[in-house]
Amino acid sequence: MKIFYILLVLTVIGAGRIQAQTVDEIINAYFEKIGGKENWRSLQGIRIKGKMKSPMRNTEIEMTTVYLKDGRQYSITNMQGREIKQRVFDGETLWNTNFMSGKAEKTNSEATENFKRTAGKDFPDPFLDYKEKGYTAELMGKETVEGVECFKIKLIKTPRIIDGQEQQHFAVYYFDTENYVPIAMEMNGFGGGGMAGRGGRGGNRQMLSVLSDYQEVEGLYFPFSRTTGRGAMIIENITLNPKVDDADFKMPEDNDEK
Repeated sequence: MKIFYILLVLTVIGAGRIQAQTVDEIINAYFEKIGGKENWRSLQGIRIKGKMKSPMRNTEIEMTTVYLKDGRQYSITNMQGREIKQRVFDGETLWNTNFMSGKAEKTNSEATENFKRTAGKDFPDPFLDYKEKGYTAELMGKETVEGVECFKIKLIKTPRIIDGQEQQHFAVYYFDTENYVPIAMEMNGFGGGGMAGRGGRGGNRQMLSVLSDYQEVEGLYFPFSRTTGRGAMIIENITLNPKVDDADFKMPEDNDEK
């Protein structure tokens, strides 16, 4: 009986190791496909220009987003000729522009804290050196998405605060079993900013994003289309290591403190 128990324990431990290796093999194959880890590590910033299309509202909004390695970021939307800054983070302060007043407003303390917890970690890709970030990747088997057989991988990130309580923060990615690139992803607790939907709201809600149209930019590959139930983000141009001004991230000083 003791021998059986020992063998059972060893089998369970061995299975866990095999699964961990399998997850890393998939992730390593992914980075080989999209340009190599070293090239991704060398990135200091990314600027993305594109259009948000909403069939339900029959609208099209131009958007430019800048992400930096140090966690700073901003998005600019162009609505009927009016440029509005949203999800701006200067390293300490997270702020948005009020659509009605046109004034910059700080987000609440919970949203800011959640943003700080992951600022820069998802740049340029959440799977890059994920263990060093304190993230955990779990292979959950295979699943068919959009008619494609995929590896289902759960990436557990830094816990986030929801209504004063820490909750698990994770995303589920579906990697094409043939090409080793994600064709879809689900965010747990979506609603916020960042490359992967960071923010202070969302709870346990999930939203599926379908990723497609991978294109090369200076040797690296990016999905140029992201579609959700709300509409689609169609990328028109990606600039690597763009020149930025520190002032672009600073909250205007002539706003009333909230």
